[in-house]
Amino acid sequence: MVQLKVLSGNKAGTIWVARRFPVRIGRSAAADLQLEENGVWDQHLQLDFNPAEGIVLSALPNALATVNGQPVHQTVMRNGDAIDIGSLRMQFWLSETRQVGLRFREGLTWAGIAVVSLGQVGLIYWLLH
Repeated sequence: MVQLKVLSGNKAGTIWVARRFPVRIGRSAAADLQLEENGVWDQHLQLDFNPAEGIVLSALPNALATVNGQPVHQTVMRNGDAIDIGSLRMQFWLSETRQVGLRFREGLTWAGIAVVSLGQVGLIYWLLH
């Protein structure tokens, strides 16, 4: 997943996590991430997932956006990139991954090893007597 950390403005310190793509950013009520800062348009940015490239940021026509201080209309995002739109600054991050617990599978594996081992001991005992 992708997360955006708001670094300035009314929502400074807020971390917003994108759950699906495309992500629309702007003032509009239809925006996924709604921001009410000066210079932010109703539909300002969009983040898309492109399997060949990664996460692609696109500024909508005539909307001004900079990534790491460079004006952009479209760019591939990298972990830690700073995004400026209007008077707002955000930072782009890949979310931390959640590790799935494997305790159940590990228990089944050990139980299987124990059953096979006991079966071998039983077979050897049966063959010797």
